[in-house]
Amino acid sequence: MDMIIRDVSAADLDAVLSLNQSEVPHVGSVDLQKMRWYATNASYFRVATSKDELAAYLVGFRPGTGYTSPNYLWFCDNYDDFAYVDRIAVAKFARRSGIASRLYDDFAAATPRTVGIMTCEVNVRPPNESSMTFHQRLGFKQVGALKSGGGSKEVALLARDLPGR
Repeated sequence: MDMIIRDVSAADLDAVLSLNQSEVPHVGSVDLQKMRWYATNASYFRVATSKDELAAYLVGFRPGTGYTSPNYLWFCDNYDDFAYVDRIAVAKFARRSGIASRLYDDFAAATPRTVGIMTCEVNVRPPNESSMTFHQRLGFKQVGALKSGGGSKEVALLARDLPGR
């Protein structure tokens, strides 16, 4: 499957939002206003397309962006510099194509070489076992955990060294 990775455009945001919402609770629910905020403020926001159809997207941040996600803020409190994957989703037709790994590699390549670590979180309550397996395969290790929703939700905070740094 031929896929093109490119910067998100305003014309992509409705499709990105639709894909995001189809993946809740594995990614957090957001509205179009928040997607627009990501497009303006994220350090990295790229989409993968196949034949002009949205296949996947990844939103990433670096420290100092003003983002208020508790997961992101945990990494800000515990690391001087990092590349944080806030959210990624892959359309059903594109799963098992390698596009998620390609987006992670693209984010790493877009990150200054002085940044030695990539971070993210994965739901453990409710569980997202396929995501945990994927991240472990990429070399991510758990470095912390956060609970929310009165303990009904929990994420594993993950980190991995960026290759060649």
